[in-house]
Amino acid sequence: MCLIVFAWRPGHAQPLVVAANRDEFYARPSLPLAPWPEAPHVHAGRDLEAGGTWLGVGANGRFAALTNIRDPNRPPGSKSRGELVARFLTGEMPIDDYLADVVDRSQEYGGFNLLVGNANELWHFNAREPAAVMLAPGIYGLSNAGLDTPWPKLLKAKAALSEVLDDPQPQALLALLSDAQTAPLAELPDTGVGLATETLLSSVFIASQSYGTRASTALIVQADGTLHMVERSFGPFGGHLGEVEIRL
Repeated sequence: MCLIVFAWRPGHAQPLVVAANRDEFYARPSLPLAPWPEAPHVHAGRDLEAGGTWLGVGANGRFAALTNIRDPNRPPGSKSRGELVARFLTGEMPIDDYLADVVDRSQEYGGFNLLVGNANELWHFNAREPAAVMLAPGIYGLSNAGLDTPWPKLLKAKAALSEVLDDPQPQALLALLSDAQTAPLAELPDTGVGLATETLLSSVFIASQSYGTRASTALIVQADGTLHMVERSFGPFGGHLGEVEIRL
C-alpha cells in the first residue's frame, strides 16, 4: 500500500474514514477484497505470493493497514510486511501487546508504516522510529515516508479528503484516489530512485505497463461499528478489473 489518507474522529458519527491506494507490480498475484476462508471475520484483499494483506478489517472493530518505506539502499527484510496486517486482523492480541511485539521484531521486515486500531484507538508505527504512537483526532496521510511527510500527492489527497468529510461516500473517496496527475518536477521528493521513477510515483493513482495502483479502497466506519467498504481493482495502465462492495 503506497498511499493512505484517513480521518480519525472518535465520537463522530463516522469515526474512521479511509481512502487508500495499493501500488504494486501487476505480476504479483493477489485476490480482491473478500472474507478469508480460514478466518471469515477478516475482510481484506490477499497477496498470494506471501499470504498477507495491505489493508483490512477484522472482528470487534479491528482495522489495520500498511505502506512500505521507500529506501533503495536498504536490503529487503526476511519476512513479508503484509503479515503484520494479517496477524493483527486474524488475532485477538490487545493493541499495545501487538505493537510491542512488532517493535521488537521490526528489523525482520523492510521499512514500513503500520496502522492498527479498533473502535476506541488508532496507532501508527514507523519502523524507523523507536516506538508506536497513539493518534489524536485529526486528518492524516501516509505514503512511502513518515506520517504526514508533505509529498505533493499526499498533500493533494489529504486536501481532497477534507473536502468530502461532511458527508463521506465511497464514490467520492474513490474519485480522489483516481487522480493520475503527476507532480511538477520542482516539487518531487528525492528518494534515490531517479527522476523518471519519482515522476511516475508522484501521482495519487499510478499507471504504467508493469507497476501501478492495483487496488483503491474506500472505508467508512460508523459510530455503531457498522462499516461500508468498496474496493476497485486495476491492471496494467490502470485498466479497471472489477469492484467489490461490503457492508458489515
